[in-house]
Amino acid sequence: MTMQVTHSKTPLVTRLDAMVIGAGVAGLYQLHKLREMGLNVRGYEAGTGVGGTWYWNRYPGARFDSQAEIYQYWFSEELYKSWQPSERFPAQPETEQWLNFVADRLDLKKDIQFSTRIVSAHYSEDTGRWTVTTDAGETIDTQFLIACCGMLSAPLKDRFPGQASFNGEIHHTGLWPKQGVDFTGKRVAVIGTGATGIQVIQSIAPQVESLKVFVRTPQYIVPMKNYKYSKEEWAKWGERFHELKSRVRQTFAGFDYDFEAPPWADLTPEERTDILEQHWQEGSLSLWLATFPEIFYDEAVSEEVSKFVRAKMRERLHNDPKLCDLLIPTDYGFGTHRVPLENKYLEVYLQDNVEAVDCRTAPIEEIVPEGIRTADGKIHEVDVIVLAVGFDAGSGALSRIDIRGRDGRALKQQWQQEIRTAMGLQVHGYPNLFTTGAPLAPSAALCNMTTCLQQQVDWITGCIDHALKNGKQTVEATKEFEDAWVEHHDEVASKTLVVKTDSWYMGSNVDGKPRRLLSYIGGVGNYHKRCDAIAAEGYSGFSMS
Repeated sequence: MTMQVTHSKTPLVTRLDAMVIGAGVAGLYQLHKLREMGLNVRGYEAGTGVGGTWYWNRYPGARFDSQAEIYQYWFSEELYKSWQPSERFPAQPETEQWLNFVADRLDLKKDIQFSTRIVSAHYSEDTGRWTVTTDAGETIDTQFLIACCGMLSAPLKDRFPGQASFNGEIHHTGLWPKQGVDFTGKRVAVIGTGATGIQVIQSIAPQVESLKVFVRTPQYIVPMKNYKYSKEEWAKWGERFHELKSRVRQTFAGFDYDFEAPPWADLTPEERTDILEQHWQEGSLSLWLATFPEIFYDEAVSEEVSKFVRAKMRERLHNDPKLCDLLIPTDYGFGTHRVPLENKYLEVYLQDNVEAVDCRTAPIEEIVPEGIRTADGKIHEVDVIVLAVGFDAGSGALSRIDIRGRDGRALKQQWQQEIRTAMGLQVHGYPNLFTTGAPLAPSAALCNMTTCLQQQVDWITGCIDHALKNGKQTVEATKEFEDAWVEHHDEVASKTLVVKTDSWYMGSNVDGKPRRLLSYIGGVGNYHKRCDAIAAEGYSGFSMS
């Protein structure tokens, strides 16, 4: 089909069978799949190019922490084998190049409208279609609306009072300028020590004149082992394509490794330490996601594993009492927050030109023209401020669009009261609106993203195809199905230690955000089985009319 555009004195109206918001990992694949179905579909992207996360997050040190061999598309063995990653954990520029390679191979860019932000999407019960508006005033009339907006794509940019008064430069890591930032000889402040802050800090420390790191919540870390990949080594991974493709769909977190150690209680202390040591040396997220599942629900096991990691961190900090107190967590367990991989991050604090500022005893009060004022009255004078302060995760990207469903209900208002979805695939009351990376699915946080996003795209595509082949025009999750999923989600979550902590996993980083674990923690393999069963039953729980 060809896209129909109506020209008149009234605003431009584009009529589509389906539209996709976002041109990241999920959006590109969703556009490809719907195009394969023969639908009149178009993608809309706020950036000037494809990549999603890997377009916006071009801050120093940005790289993913899923190994290149499994951070992949699985629909084409030829595509997998024809791209050559340079290393185990490629950096942002290479990942952006890879996604452009995929988009060009599939000739997707001709059907993506760049530099276009979606402002609103309103559902009409009379027509069963969505009316979508862009920031340029374009109107899109579409039957199906698929939001591939990303899990971490709503940056918390206006974080502190007085930011506009600062005389220097302020940059949010999720909105990093394409031209880059020159830190040479500059006095730099980094606010935030999560996974992103850690990557920035370890990368810019050699360049700056001085570095002040504002630390509020310390993080457990695991050292990254980042090997270079030769063509021969990549060819060996290519030979395992089908094995890996099957494997990642079945594991707890969508990686090629899983919890395979014997139960904690069956091992001696020495055996437990040997397993932890082996995974520490392995240099990936396997210490978190492939040792002992008990760290998620058994406080005694969580504490023992946490002690192991703390000891490793103290050794690297030369047992400096002030640094250890500030940078090593003690009030939550290893694995109940996002675990960052790092490369000599802790050693940065041993440099003479680096200062760790304790924001627990003296929080940041405001940004002033000269720099940052903390609660102790001190003004930290700097030239550049890097905001590594995170995102309104999971729900934020959709909440920032004026989405209105049946009876004029507003998704933003609903989610301000309670964040609910039907398996992260739909929300009751919003027919024909499908979501990837939305709350209450593993893809919101606890999954190798390419694994879970592709699975959701495949399910959504199958659901739309099933509806159309059966003469149905609308698909909507029933209230009963959504209620049951939310109850199951909460029941599984309540058995874990994660819900007892404060982190972006729980929405705790955004004032007033309803508290609920954003990601389904019942396991990727279990989630996939449930999705497959629903599809096999003719999409039970989803009303079609």
